[in-house]
Amino acid sequence: MKISSVLFSFKTTLILLAILAIGAGYATFIENDFGTSSARVLVYNNIWYETILVLTTINLAGIIFKYKMWKNTPRFIFHLSFVVILIGAGVTRYVGYEGIMQIKEGTTENRMISLEPYLQVTIKDGDKKYFKEYQMEFAALSENSDFAISVEKFYNNFDHTIAFGENEVNVLYKNYFLAKKGNAKMGMLTLDVTINGETQEIKLPGRRSQKGLERDLQFGDVTVSLEYGSKVLTLPFAIKLNDFQLDRYPGSMSPSSYASEVTVIKEDSDTYDYRIFMNKTMHEGNFLFFQSSYFPDETGTVLSVNNDPGKWPTYLGYFLLTLGLCLNFFDKKSRFRKLTKYVDSKSIASIAAACIFAFSATSLKAEETDAQFKAKAQETIQYLKTFKEESAETAKNFARLVTQSSSGRMKPVSSLNREIVQKLSGSTEFLGMNADQVVLGMLSRPEIWRDVKMIKIKTPKLKNFLGVDKSRKHIAFSEVFKDGKYLLAKESEKASLSKPNERGTYERDIIKIDERLNITYAVFNGSLFNVFPKVETAEEINNAKIKHRWYTPMDAMNDFEGRNKTAVEAMTRGLINSIIQNKWTDANNFISMMATYQEKVGSKVVLSQAEIDNEIMFNEIDIFPKVMLAYIFLGIIILIAAFFVVFNPSIKPKKTTFVFFVLLSLIFAVHTYGMGFRWIISGHAPWSDTYETLLYISWSAVFAGIMFFRKSLLALSAAVIVAGIFMFTAHLTGIDPQITNLVPVLKSYWLTIHVSILTASYGFFALAAILGFMTLIMFIFRTNRPHIDETIKHVTAIIEIALIVGLAAITIGNFLGGIWANESWGRYWGWDPKETWAYVSIVMYVIVVHLRFVKPLSTPFIFATASLLSFSTILMTYFGVNFYLAGMHSYATGDPLPIPTWVYYVVSLIVITIALAYKNRHLKPLVKN
Repeated sequence: MKISSVLFSFKTTLILLAILAIGAGYATFIENDFGTSSARVLVYNNIWYETILVLTTINLAGIIFKYKMWKNTPRFIFHLSFVVILIGAGVTRYVGYEGIMQIKEGTTENRMISLEPYLQVTIKDGDKKYFKEYQMEFAALSENSDFAISVEKFYNNFDHTIAFGENEVNVLYKNYFLAKKGNAKMGMLTLDVTINGETQEIKLPGRRSQKGLERDLQFGDVTVSLEYGSKVLTLPFAIKLNDFQLDRYPGSMSPSSYASEVTVIKEDSDTYDYRIFMNKTMHEGNFLFFQSSYFPDETGTVLSVNNDPGKWPTYLGYFLLTLGLCLNFFDKKSRFRKLTKYVDSKSIASIAAACIFAFSATSLKAEETDAQFKAKAQETIQYLKTFKEESAETAKNFARLVTQSSSGRMKPVSSLNREIVQKLSGSTEFLGMNADQVVLGMLSRPEIWRDVKMIKIKTPKLKNFLGVDKSRKHIAFSEVFKDGKYLLAKESEKASLSKPNERGTYERDIIKIDERLNITYAVFNGSLFNVFPKVETAEEINNAKIKHRWYTPMDAMNDFEGRNKTAVEAMTRGLINSIIQNKWTDANNFISMMATYQEKVGSKVVLSQAEIDNEIMFNEIDIFPKVMLAYIFLGIIILIAAFFVVFNPSIKPKKTTFVFFVLLSLIFAVHTYGMGFRWIISGHAPWSDTYETLLYISWSAVFAGIMFFRKSLLALSAAVIVAGIFMFTAHLTGIDPQITNLVPVLKSYWLTIHVSILTASYGFFALAAILGFMTLIMFIFRTNRPHIDETIKHVTAIIEIALIVGLAAITIGNFLGGIWANESWGRYWGWDPKETWAYVSIVMYVIVVHLRFVKPLSTPFIFATASLLSFSTILMTYFGVNFYLAGMHSYATGDPLPIPTWVYYVVSLIVITIALAYKNRHLKPLVKN
């Protein structure tokens, strides 16, 4: 057998890609547990991984030549692009370098410290001085573990001999382990240094991207100085920091943006001024300077520096990739066009079915009283009844006031009220009152509301601990206090100190109850409502770190002076007293005074009436929970209809298919309207956080269904079910739906481009996964049912189309993200866990769509199974990285959280389904290569 036939085969391609994906995925867990250096040493920069990358490049180039891909322009372009990208990455890896430059305001600097660590050895022998350095990085593992011992043996060993004069110094590696100091981790390198038979041990603390500490050893008259860590590099030019500028969101310490006004000083040419800020990188030769951070006292800037000669080959590869993938959709000879032609020639019919659903918000009704409560609190019941009937207008006016969040976002009080009541009770309505009424009541009569059972509680064990009936769903604020003592003090402390992955439902419920109690108390004393701006002089505004800050009523009464203090006291006390006395006209007048005060004193940041109207309307129509219910109900109905037709092939009512399509299109239009409405209110594209991206994935799944697969009821039902699942996930209690400000790096048009394309691919992959599961179900029942085989082939074609579109989107989106990264922080790839798992996802789906080139794997059963199982990489990219791994893209710290019980049930169901379908797996491919 010729080497070329093995090296340039598709089997080899799939094996190489699988190794790349598994290696990179495993490296993210190594990085999370043992640090970035360990992942780089063991995987990313290791010779074995680089060898696989080189072999993959050779394999791909050989296949391009073997199959004469240049005869098909789109196919040739996007396959060639990967070769170009890998070459560019190789140039960056072996020629480029990175570093960090710190400059104090008003000073000039031409030095930076390297990102890569070095072992630096300086030998002083009398008047003579010898210097030697070695670029090396170690896997910083826990001491004495079996894994650490293996690494010590194969990767961390070195033995260097340095000649000086007539003598030699030997530097021998002894060990390197991860030392923990509080929450910080520091690598500790231990060396044996020998001169003329005398050996001394030395420990050097150091790690990547941080300058090490120099330590000396004395051998008679010879001094050996050693240092491990980043080294100082000198640039061919200097940079002077003229001014560092930090802008924060109004009333907040949260940065809105920060920038450095610098002057570049060069010897051989004129100097020039430049402004560096997030998403605005400074280019000087091959050097890129980007705003990374700043001094804690805000007197200086921290710039990350990148010298990358591989940038333009990589960018050329990105361009060719995008061009080739886009042209592929229009190529008449492409696999995509063959599949779409096949799908268009078939159709899965449907049966007539009534589809009646209503958009209605459900209200969680708390148990109002038990026998004991009725006896003790008749007055409270009467108050609640009267307040419910008479407070509506005043609560509506109160909701139109503007408040400032802790992160600096200006929003109507209406939004804050909904967040509070949702958090406390699990619903935006309570006892028949809307959130505005509930919060207004809590503010004005805390002595009554402290006894109202409105704080959601779940676990029977916690109910038993508090001595409340197990059937109850809510408790009162007063029920967790006895004789002035907080009953959950010890339990709450114990739960908070436990590791996240060791917390059971009891501990998690305690933590949530504790949070709700704190929120309740904060509402009672008004400390959540920053509604009073302060009259500030121009000098105060210029000198203050926090600008345009708004204050709570209590803080305003304590901090304000003169007439402002008097006005705030009069308005606050007047409003509360009027509500207590049921003088609703007076209460409305005081609210009107507060609104006027906000508009006059806080004019720089206060919302316009149109902005208030829009956000309140958005809150009231509450689109997304209703769309979620509609998707779930309609998806179930279409699914039942579709499977009915699968097992009854004689039924082909095309009109009903059209009816379902129209209904789904209407719901999709409402969903689209809601996304656009949220965009207008937030001021940025609605896919910047977990909640918004879940909504967008749902949107993209339905978009795929109605645009590409509207003739297939199974595909439509899968699209709607995917949308319903993701929207249901978005509305779980652990995911915060509130609109927030963007962090500085996300303030870029790249947010709209990169995230929208990348996240849209998740919808296509989810659709393919659900259809893959449906296909496996059909495999279970295909015995003696030939008509099911045609349905399987048809659905498999739809799955492949979805995967091709999804793969193109995730690939283009990921590499566009690389360009954004290069513009934002000066490098387009850094093996961040989120980046890495997106890469793993791409590789896995490349494997899936190329299974057809390996004959034993080219079957609908294997393809359906692979399309289902591969979705786990998307789930890891989206959820797993956020909650189990730490990184620049993560929403969490990397501390492992307990895996929900339902995940085990879902995995078990999938395994059982695959096992049952396996016996009927033999079915020929649908469309030839």
